[in-house]
Amino acid sequence: MAGLHVLYEHASGYALFRVEEVEEVGMLLPTVEKSVKSYEKFNSTVKLVAFSPFKSGTNALDNCNAISEGILHDDLKVFLENNFPLKKKKATLGIGDPKIGSAIQEELGILLTGGDVVQEVIRGIKLHFHLLVKGLTETSASKAQLGLGHSYSRAKVKFNVHRADNMIIQSISLLDQLDKDINTFSMRIREWYSYHFPELVKIVNDNYMYARLARIIGDRKLLKEDRLEELEEITMDSAKAEAIIQSAKSSMGMDISPIDLINIETFASRVVSLAEYRKSLHAYLQGKMHNVAPNLSALIGEQVGARLISHAGSLTNLAKYPASTVQILGAEKALFRALKTRGNTPKYGLIFHSTFIGRAGAKNKGRISRYLANKCSIASRVDCFADVPTDVIGNKLRDQVEERLSFYETGTAPRKNIDVMKEALSEMNEMIAKKRKEDKKKKKKRKLTENGDHNATTDGAEEEETPAKKKKKKGQSEGEQSAADVSLNQSTITDGEGEGKKKKKKKKQSEAEATVTETEVSQNEGAVAEGDSEGKKKKKKRKKEAAEPVEEQEPAEAPKKKKKKQTQALEESMVLADDEGESTPKKEKKKKKKDKK
Repeated sequence: MAGLHVLYEHASGYALFRVEEVEEVGMLLPTVEKSVKSYEKFNSTVKLVAFSPFKSGTNALDNCNAISEGILHDDLKVFLENNFPLKKKKATLGIGDPKIGSAIQEELGILLTGGDVVQEVIRGIKLHFHLLVKGLTETSASKAQLGLGHSYSRAKVKFNVHRADNMIIQSISLLDQLDKDINTFSMRIREWYSYHFPELVKIVNDNYMYARLARIIGDRKLLKEDRLEELEEITMDSAKAEAIIQSAKSSMGMDISPIDLINIETFASRVVSLAEYRKSLHAYLQGKMHNVAPNLSALIGEQVGARLISHAGSLTNLAKYPASTVQILGAEKALFRALKTRGNTPKYGLIFHSTFIGRAGAKNKGRISRYLANKCSIASRVDCFADVPTDVIGNKLRDQVEERLSFYETGTAPRKNIDVMKEALSEMNEMIAKKRKEDKKKKKKRKLTENGDHNATTDGAEEEETPAKKKKKKGQSEGEQSAADVSLNQSTITDGEGEGKKKKKKKKQSEAEATVTETEVSQNEGAVAEGDSEGKKKKKKRKKEAAEPVEEQEPAEAPKKKKKKQTQALEESMVLADDEGESTPKKEKKKKKKDKK
């Protein structure tokens, strides 16, 4: 056993260890068992060769599934090829799981061992794994094990919210059991109450109705014509109610004590409650079948479809079965008996309970059962693998079976399967589109109902904020327009000044003309200044009036900031107005100079 290596599969990755002094370890097994608990002694004999961590949780789950199924994963194969000494002939690999050992031996040709020595070494590695691998703590190792355990168990259970197969299986089995119990209990109450009122059995045949009548009638001597309406409500027939009253008057039954009558009434009420629960369970089963397997229930019925699913184990198993297996499903005893005796195999199993086979003739029962099994397998596959379950294809398949029945009876040729499936696909797409629209509408309604209270509280604040925002926008737009006008005026002024300087350089005007122009300009400046001052006052008043309602409607959270913004806007407008006043006299001067020239 020279050159022993041990492979250990952890939730965090693969690890390969080398065991030194293997022969001594094998000789001293009891001492090794004691020394496994101490890390220092164990580390002296077992040393880490390589460690390959998993890349992600899904990668760890894939490797775990491969090991449980006895398949060599690519990650493990690469890890062993890179780290295990394959060239050495005496090198052996110790493995705890024998399933993966056969796959490693076939793929890589490595010698494997799995004795007591390897088991003790693996026990020590499990105990000290977080100390042997650097960078791995005990908490991180336990978290990795917990996460991988949850994901592995979830994948094994294969629980799916949308497919309630288990509920259908349990409900159909409970329904069958209730049918048996109700029949046995009703027979017991018939025998028990017939000692007192034997004629009631001949009048009423239904078990549920008989139990209700036995509970209401009680002592037949006390039954009078006043209770005729109660009996008519139960029997739904006036003739039967009158017959019960007449037979109670002239009954051949014996008298009964009040204690026995109390027991009969309690037992009858129990039978009635079981029968009512059976009705509610049947309605529940119908709803589940319409949600889980709508096509199968539309084709063959809820009860027969549920029995097929329960016998197969799940809807996915039923979808995997071929049509020949679906045809014989439920008749396994007859099949094996026929195979042993080399007789005729059965033509149908659970499918026999459908109405199609009963309606077919004796010669055509085998044909129609084979055809129906084929359609059942198609319907189960559509139900299992469709994203949005609908009963369109099931109804079309039912129509095809009806056409095949009429073909066997009358000879009228049925429609082609391609044409029927094209119609079914077009209708199914329309149904899916409608369902998606309805789901979107429902989601929107839910969101509106959930956010209704929140919107009701915030509507008032939004209504108060909107007028203030509108007025702010108006003030900003007016300021932008005035700024644009000022920029245009400034550009015209600068152009005029440049032209005036050039003219002064070229031509010199006389002093008399200059004095005349100065006097005229001074007069014009006085008039313009008066007009500008009046314009400034009017603008100030307007802006104050516009600013006052804004200050009233603005929320009281940040009044200081808004006042600063308003004062800045007023100052900017004043500066722009001054620039306009200065630009007007300059323009007038230039115009007069041009006219004189």
